[in-house]
Amino acid sequence: MKLKKLIKDIDLKVIKGSKEIEITGITNNSKNIAPGYLFVAKRGKVFDGNEYITDAIMAGASCVLTDFYNPFLENFVQLITENVAEIEPLLAKRFYNDPSKDLFLVGVTGTNGKTISSYLLKSIFEHFGPTGLMGTIETIIGDCHYESSLTTPDVITCNKFLREMVLNEVKSAFMEVSSHALSQKRIDGLLYDTILFTNLSNEHLDYHKTMEEYAKEKAKLCEYLKPNGTIVYNVDDPWCEKMTFNSSQTKITFGIKEKADYYPKNIHYSLTNTKFTLCSEEGEIEMESPLLGEFNLYNVLGVIAIAKARGVSLEIIRDSLKNFQGVNGRMETISLENGNTIIVDFAHTEDALEKVLSVLKNVTKGKLYTVFGCGGKRDLEKRPKMASVAEKYSDFVIVTSDNPRSESLDKINDEICKGFLTNDYLVEADRKTAIAKGIDMLKSTDILLIAGKGHEKKQIFAHKMIDFDDVKVAKEILNVLI
Repeated sequence: MKLKKLIKDIDLKVIKGSKEIEITGITNNSKNIAPGYLFVAKRGKVFDGNEYITDAIMAGASCVLTDFYNPFLENFVQLITENVAEIEPLLAKRFYNDPSKDLFLVGVTGTNGKTISSYLLKSIFEHFGPTGLMGTIETIIGDCHYESSLTTPDVITCNKFLREMVLNEVKSAFMEVSSHALSQKRIDGLLYDTILFTNLSNEHLDYHKTMEEYAKEKAKLCEYLKPNGTIVYNVDDPWCEKMTFNSSQTKITFGIKEKADYYPKNIHYSLTNTKFTLCSEEGEIEMESPLLGEFNLYNVLGVIAIAKARGVSLEIIRDSLKNFQGVNGRMETISLENGNTIIVDFAHTEDALEKVLSVLKNVTKGKLYTVFGCGGKRDLEKRPKMASVAEKYSDFVIVTSDNPRSESLDKINDEICKGFLTNDYLVEADRKTAIAKGIDMLKSTDILLIAGKGHEKKQIFAHKMIDFDDVKVAKEILNVLI
């Protein structure tokens, strides 16, 4: 695209250089520069993009968006603005031809349930053609899968992926939208046909400080809804009501405890599935899901509401739910011949851990063991709370490492252990050894929950990152034991 077309009617303070150059791409990461790219030099909390302009030029960039003019950059186009962050989404939206307008786009937000809900939606809408997904685990464009580094990528990457979906004839796309993304305006310029609020509980308070601020950021998603869009929310969660209260668009509710547009009755939970009768204005229909527990039933109900609002038949929804293959690291089950079960789950907050453990406690015929840790530099106040939850439901708990990052692992584990009231726990800093000890404790019909990392394939320390996959490690240990 010609630069003059890209910046037409965009309010820039100064333009130095020719507007006739051809822009071949846009990025805010100097490592991703290719010849002809426009480099967005944005100032962040940790990095200042202006420090990487020289690197961008050496990599072939032909233009930069920045907040100050450098007279020493010759034969290089400079776009000067006082607010780079406000101009960036305008450029991304125009360069990628406003892709959200060409998709049925669903934004999913909440503390828990974003990933499962997105994959459930994908499994239903695949009946009608290629689908796309952007989330915590990966981005999926048709048959192509790309590993994710953020739940919601930056605004340029969002537009780029969505345009690639359109070019690959994707009609429906599902995006996890994090509170950080909303706070940092990573989805500015996108418009959603439907948004889903799953729930809200204590998380990211190291960033948002209070639940009220956390909810306020989540509520911003309503501002990105198309005029004829739909809000689907969990009526049992009081925060969801607050987050959607001021929105005038169509609202659809789901719930288990309160009156809602979609609700279940005759619920039966087991270690292999959840069965229920779905009730709505269309009547009643029997449903079955391989997903376990009440918290997953909420996810299923929200997804049903979205699919029905889009015109999908209950029969297609029912068949899709019954045949859903699950998601890596979300209540992922390893069943053993002797009746033992190992569950790997991403639960990394006290609320998520309690939901998972309460489900497992109700379905286990033997004892319930838990291995978990807490990440460094994240939500310090949740550490003893997670210990308290683990102790409440588990027969024994092993505290170990999660992603300590640059924080002392001993300090993290000491703070976790403040939440225990009994001595039915041990601390084993090495995660692999902790998992091995948990497996060694299992007797017939016992369950071991390995919590906190779920789908993650790495473990992050202060000065290194190592390969670590809870499912793979557990299977390796089992092979040794067998």
